[in-house]
Amino acid sequence: MGIHSQSRKGFTLVELLVVIAIIGVLVGLLLPAVQAAREAARRMSCGNNVKQIGLAIHNYHSAFNQQPIQGTGTNANSSTGWGAGGGNINSGGGYSSRRLSYLVGLTPFIEQQALWEMISNPSLKNTTNTAMSGPWNAMGPNPWVQDGYVPWASEIPTFRCPSDPGTGAPAQGRTNYAASLGDSHYVYQYTSPNGNGGSGGYPGGVSLAQTSERGRSSHRGMFRPRATMKFRDTLDGLSNTIIAGEIATDLGDRDARTDLRVVAGSSARAPSSGDSYFNPGICDDMIAPERPQFWLSSGVNLVPTDKRGFRWADWGPMFTGFYTIHSPNSPACILSTFARTYGGPMGASSRHQGGCHVLMGDGAVKFITESVDAGNSEATIPYYYNASNQNLVGGESPYGIWGAMGTRAGREIIGEPI
Repeated sequence: MGIHSQSRKGFTLVELLVVIAIIGVLVGLLLPAVQAAREAARRMSCGNNVKQIGLAIHNYHSAFNQQPIQGTGTNANSSTGWGAGGGNINSGGGYSSRRLSYLVGLTPFIEQQALWEMISNPSLKNTTNTAMSGPWNAMGPNPWVQDGYVPWASEIPTFRCPSDPGTGAPAQGRTNYAASLGDSHYVYQYTSPNGNGGSGGYPGGVSLAQTSERGRSSHRGMFRPRATMKFRDTLDGLSNTIIAGEIATDLGDRDARTDLRVVAGSSARAPSSGDSYFNPGICDDMIAPERPQFWLSSGVNLVPTDKRGFRWADWGPMFTGFYTIHSPNSPACILSTFARTYGGPMGASSRHQGGCHVLMGDGAVKFITESVDAGNSEATIPYYYNASNQNLVGGESPYGIWGAMGTRAGREIIGEPI
């Protein structure tokens, strides 16, 4: 009887290694495509959030015949102290001091009726911190007061871009969607009534009438701080003018877009050489050359605690505003470490590759690239100081198509598709 060899079963080690290598190559080829597909889905979701905010603004305008106000709320009627109204009713406070952002009024129009009911009605909730506990008036306390006041600390999904990983403290209810404030940040913090909610004078001997005139002439966006604005005020046409857009929130990594550098600039005088009014381009001179999205590791004066997008309910431009001075994702600056109310050349930004979403006045959502024509980044901002000292009031924006898109009544002609 002959001996017959058995038939071989299974794989040899070499064959197995070849199969593993082929699978590894395929995974390496497919993984970037999967990541890109996920980011595309997140970007689409973000664009949908911007669209929802646009619909909410239009529904708000239909209901009240005006846009939501950037800088609204109850008034503390105090002419001293920037923090007036921050305590509870029993201590003479409990007011929001007209420091609330445009997003607060939109909550009932984005299916956040329950949150709006908490905000619009007096709150009696108390905490162990007797100095900052309730009760509070309707519209709540100042937006940085959160001990025992739930709304200001709430994370609202419609106000967050899914591509932005920022979360948790020290932020207090983040947002990625900000109001377009035009191409000038002059006298934002001294808009009528003054910063603490009162109606008294201003630093440097500047009167209420003077600051009001400076604000009316200098703030050229669809949102003017603490002013009632209507769609009819946008003479350039709603389809040509930005009303809101994206901002990235800070991650604690010295990102030049979100960890704002403090630069010179005073609203008690006219712009002069060396400040961010005269030359907004000074924001760019302390960027790390090997990492152009980040500040140098030393020598840069940054705001210590408040960062970009940290409080959705706060009217401060750092939190819920941007200017069309520098193109999207450019370095951003502010005029003071007291960041709650000060302006500065801070632009739109996002965690998407190459640009950010903006919301046009007619509700259209557009993705604006970083390469958009932004004119001369070192040009003096449009401002009004007095009749003999003013710059570009009523004139063409010096910041190209991007600046023109931010002004509501500049009468610029945008000849290129946006």
